Amino acid sequence: MRRLGKILHASKSRSLILKLEKPPPPKLGSKVFDEKLKEVGIVTDVFGPVSSPYISIKPSVTKLENYVGKTVYTLKD
Repeated sequence: MRRLGKILHASKSRSLILKLEKPPPPKLGSKVFDEKLKEVGIVTDVFGPVSSPYISIKPSVTKLENYVGKTVYTLKD
């Protein structure tokens, strides 16, 4: 597992936004998991500066507010 970072907030379009802790970003379509290995969603966009990008996650969970501030992970490529 690779640690991505903490979820900052849920956007108005119901995506979860996080700041990547360490480049490179995961591939688009990569599955994202919480610390209990429950799938949180998939990576849909990478944006912002190359040195410290942000990631947009399309959630597969319903209560987005429960995930704000949580650390999420992805499978290593």
